Amino acid sequence: MDRDYFRYEPAHAYGRSRRKKTNVFGWSVAILLLTGLAFAAWLGSFYIFWQPERPQSYRILKKLHKIEPTKRFELTAAPAGEFLTSKQLYDRYIAMSPTELATLNAELTRNYIRNFQQVRGLVPYVVGRFNIMEARELTPNDLFLSGMVALTNAVDHGELLMEHVYPADPQALPLMKQTLVTGLEIKLERTHDLSAVLHAERLSDGRIMITTMPLLYGSYTVTRGPGTFTLEPPLDLNLAAGWPLFKDAARKDAETQYASYKDRVSPNRTTESVAGLAPTPPPPAANELIRVEPAAQVETPKVAVVTPPPAPPPSPTKPTKGNKKNQKATPTPSPTPARTPTMVAQNSPLPKPTPTPAATAVAMAKSPAPSVAPPAPPTPPVVAVASPPPPAASPLASATAPDNLLASTAGGGNWKTFPPGKMPVGRLITPSDLRDLADRGLAGERVYLKGHFVVNFTEPNRAVLRLKTGLTDAVLKLAGGGQNLRIIVDFPTGYTPPTRGSTVTRDEARPYEITEVRKQSDGQLNVFVREIMQ
Repeated sequence: MDRDYFRYEPAHAYGRSRRKKTNVFGWSVAILLLTGLAFAAWLGSFYIFWQPERPQSYRILKKLHKIEPTKRFELTAAPAGEFLTSKQLYDRYIAMSPTELATLNAELTRNYIRNFQQVRGLVPYVVGRFNIMEARELTPNDLFLSGMVALTNAVDHGELLMEHVYPADPQALPLMKQTLVTGLEIKLERTHDLSAVLHAERLSDGRIMITTMPLLYGSYTVTRGPGTFTLEPPLDLNLAAGWPLFKDAARKDAETQYASYKDRVSPNRTTESVAGLAPTPPPPAANELIRVEPAAQVETPKVAVVTPPPAPPPSPTKPTKGNKKNQKATPTPSPTPARTPTMVAQNSPLPKPTPTPAATAVAMAKSPAPSVAPPAPPTPPVVAVASPPPPAASPLASATAPDNLLASTAGGGNWKTFPPGKMPVGRLITPSDLRDLADRGLAGERVYLKGHFVVNFTEPNRAVLRLKTGLTDAVLKLAGGGQNLRIIVDFPTGYTPPTRGSTVTRDEARPYEITEVRKQSDGQLNVFVREIMQ
């Protein structure tokens, strides 16, 4: 046998497999691809989750349900911010370069989408007076899909324009179109409004236009308007539409129409200013947009039942020799807790209250017991009232204090009315006390207003009153507040307001109930009251 022949036979001929070589190049390529995929996923997650203000990122996060619904903030729980006037806003944004302004706008939009949960610094809020140049309805092609947006011009600094967004449901659009008209004044105050800046843009002529959103999403009305509309937080955003909401062509058309409107309304106005003298500030507007406070529920006084301690056993008295058989021991009466007297602030004296069952029980307990009496029955529990109860017959008191709601300033609502002199307990004030009430606030207290007023104008379910000329009005004018006091009265549905020019007199038995007092920066007092008399 030729051994050299079998030496070169393949190894698989004897049942053994030949070992294959490892493809190192292929594995290297696969590892590199996986590394690049992981790096791309990391960059993509950073791009999407940390930049939700980009349209693509917002759509992806919306599909993944990673965008929280827009939050409605409360006035006392709003994001920490700073209140800036129109001049301060203009000076801040005009000094920024285009790159700085773009970075700031991205941060402002990002904060709004995140409901201001990761804010660096303070949120800028707008305060001041603005006139509406034009208001239009929002469409699905806009950044905000439903509601209206108003293009306004600052009253005290004409170099600043503001887009104020009013997101709302489609049902509120007809009333909003009647309310947000050209020439209407919008007054933003730090005590009532939280309009945050979402975008700032430098125009080609050097002016600044900002876009603001009211974070409270409250209810709005005008002093001479047909009703009240309520805002709703937007459910979705169309970021692909871009900022601002009024593009250049629409903004220029609005400015042209507003200029012709001003020429038509006040054709003889002069715009030239005297050298060396400051320009005269414009007078307060006769009709302005104001926010309506939500209704607050009045809490009823809490009643706590206090059970007196058990009476001590009777201690027999030492009898004398002559009447040991006829004399019996009398039990010592247990002390009864004293009641705190009721304090009612009003201008007229209170009549003597009638005795209540609890007071009768106290008087009976304090009266001397007869010398011979059967064993007294157990004393019933005494009821202690946590808050002062109302007297039985008082001009400002009633037998019961129902759990009703404070009326809003919309007018035409439904709330409980009372016969004259039968309203719940409250504090009665005169118009001279309104200044102090505006600084101090209602603080959950029920306050009534009396005085003599003249009807300025009326609307369905609403009337605006002024103080009647007299001694009280003269004193208020000397104090600097008589001419700047306006009483806005809301009437329940079905009531007929008094005619214009008539005189209205309200006393202790038929006062108005004050729901809110607003003090403006120019000293104007808007007192919102409601009719509660039958």
